[in-house]
Amino acid sequence: MKRPQNRSEPVAALSLPGLRKGGKATRPWVPGADVSLRLASLLAFVLLWQILAAILDSSLLPSPAAVFVRVAEETASLVLPQHLTITLGRVVVSFLLAMAIGTAIGIAMGRWRRVDLFLDAWLVLGLNIPALVTIILCYVWFGLTDVAAIVAVAINKIPTVVVMVREGARAIDPRLMQVARAYRLSRWRTFTRVYLPQLVPYLMAAARSGLSLIWKIVLVVELLGRSNGVGFQLNVFFQFFDISGILAYTLVFAAVVLLVEALLMRPLERRLTGWRG
Repeated sequence: MKRPQNRSEPVAALSLPGLRKGGKATRPWVPGADVSLRLASLLAFVLLWQILAAILDSSLLPSPAAVFVRVAEETASLVLPQHLTITLGRVVVSFLLAMAIGTAIGIAMGRWRRVDLFLDAWLVLGLNIPALVTIILCYVWFGLTDVAAIVAVAINKIPTVVVMVREGARAIDPRLMQVARAYRLSRWRTFTRVYLPQLVPYLMAAARSGLSLIWKIVLVVELLGRSNGVGFQLNVFFQFFDISGILAYTLVFAAVVLLVEALLMRPLERRLTGWRG
């Protein structure tokens, strides 16, 4: 016997794009809307900056135009690109080192309870030691070198990576792992096709939070013990009360951070998590 059709069911409405349950229309998503809103936000920031600079009329807050001129001068002299490249190199090496070590330890702690119990006190200690203490100790132990700088940054980041990856390892669906064993997949295929995809959201969260932390720590490391890099230049500008120089390097550094987030991190996250629908 055929099931009587209920004409009140909004089946057609649910299947049409731009309609939500109940037949109410939703605004269609425009691809360029996000970009427009972000640009509008940046323009509003610059406008507010210009208004404050005009009201204060002080050398302590130069206008956006003065800072942009300073950026152009520092770029033309190749001083800014040189120091920025050095800083980015330290950021990349520290980031990769922290992610590799933190991911390995996090997976081990999430998978084996004995390892988790053994390393938990170390993890809490690492999370609560101030970054400044780690930086000073690394400089004392290893000297004022790039190795000491990179190790100090990595040590400060590794515990946060471990915490996030450990939670991801604990959240792995055991039923999927049983299916992999039932199909007799190799350990490598099980790890790359079943285990790792479930861990990707946690890895991306660790990577994004890690970058936001490493940017800042690298500048502190350079300010305290290096003779080049953006942090070193900021220290020089501070000694001469050069506010335009400080803001110029800060804006360029912030622009690089935004570009990395928009052009690398977000597309990579969408690509790696696209299988989730």
